[in-house]
Amino acid sequence: MSDTMSNPVLSEAVWKAEGAGLWLKRAALVAGGVALLSLAAKVQVPVWPSPVPVTLTTFVVLTLGAAYGPRLGFATILAYMLVGMLGWDVFAGSSAEANGLTYMMGSTGGYLVGYVLATLALGFAARKGWDRNVAGMGAAMLVGNALIYIPGILWLAHLYTWEKPILEWGLTPFLIGDALKLVLAALIVPAVWKLVGNARG
Repeated sequence: MSDTMSNPVLSEAVWKAEGAGLWLKRAALVAGGVALLSLAAKVQVPVWPSPVPVTLTTFVVLTLGAAYGPRLGFATILAYMLVGMLGWDVFAGSSAEANGLTYMMGSTGGYLVGYVLATLALGFAARKGWDRNVAGMGAAMLVGNALIYIPGILWLAHLYTWEKPILEWGLTPFLIGDALKLVLAALIVPAVWKLVGNARG
């Protein structure tokens, strides 16, 4: 089903554009999304003994996916990965010394793959209208979180083997924080849709 034959996503409902304005809008949203993802990655809390800190990135990844839809969301997350691959300090643990592909192939590599998958999943869920209510958005967030955790944990196991406490490193320290972020997104996105509907009325 094409985008025009399915539900609009928030970015389309809030900011309507056509022709050259549409491409300007898309470029602005991609640039803004990359900047927001970069800032979110730096809001972090270490959770020893995990090598991966808790950040706001998952919250932004999932809400951007829903707000942008699958195509624009995919373009944005790929642009974010490209900026990071080129050596810019946009990831949670990247720095002047640890960056680019070397960093991306480290302990967070699987989660970065998961971000791409989760962005697409939330985008497609939004196209189906799941983001219009709390239950649907919550279900989409659960799927998105699973798509982040699965490659993240598998990559940690590949790097360190299952003899290490992989689940204690890559899953359990994040569950409470991600549950809070899930609830927050499940409340915020449908609330924004309600505001959009009221503004139209």
